[in-house]
Amino acid sequence: MNPTIAFLCVHSSNPLASLATQGPFDYCLLKRGNGGTESVPRWVQAEDGQLVDNITDWALKQFAAQYADEIGKGKGARKITKEAIFHYCYAVLHDPLYREKYAQNLKREFPRIPFYADFWQWAAWGEALMQLHIGYEQVALSPLTRTDTPDEKVRAAGLSPKAILRADPAAGSIMLDSETTLRGVPPEAWIYKLGNRSAIDWVLDQYKEKKPKDPTIREKFDTYRFADYKEKVIDLLSRVMTVSVETMKVVEAMKAARR
Repeated sequence: MNPTIAFLCVHSSNPLASLATQGPFDYCLLKRGNGGTESVPRWVQAEDGQLVDNITDWALKQFAAQYADEIGKGKGARKITKEAIFHYCYAVLHDPLYREKYAQNLKREFPRIPFYADFWQWAAWGEALMQLHIGYEQVALSPLTRTDTPDEKVRAAGLSPKAILRADPAAGSIMLDSETTLRGVPPEAWIYKLGNRSAIDWVLDQYKEKKPKDPTIREKFDTYRFADYKEKVIDLLSRVMTVSVETMKVVEAMKAARR
């Protein structure tokens, strides 16, 4: 697999968003409004089909020279590697102070990566975030309270419960449909945002039932029903909440380190 750092295109007017992935993804992965998704993979393919390290030797020399004093003072016995640089870059893209300071630049040009003190701490944060975001399907489930109240009206009509997928951050709840509500959503889970909305809201939006505008598509291919994916969505939401909370713990640590 090829770990890849995806981030919101510089043509977008939305705040910087970054998400690691290791599989093919849509250009609109992080899109909402204008702009699309840029990406920098860990490896690139040469014309002969061979994989080439996307961290150049020049970049490795720059990092090694920059942090030579740290290593000399015993702050990092390990030799800086290209993989560590990749993780370091992912951490910097999540630094809230970096996003705030360079907000206008990030809307006009490719992100530039500054040198922060304590390289290995930032590389460790980046690696932790990348493992969370790529491995979101394997993280622990966030404990939630599920309430199911039968919708007698739709059941009598032989229909599935009406899909709602509406979040209430103040109450810490999500109404999935006319029968099921999830409660106990951690407050921190709403804070982690991809662009201008939370990761939870992204999931809810993607699973809503939407009527295609094109009449032919609407007639022949409008087969999606939330009820068919309800249990999978509950599982996904629970894991995304865990990822969101753990991501914010790392982000808060970054914030404290930069004060």
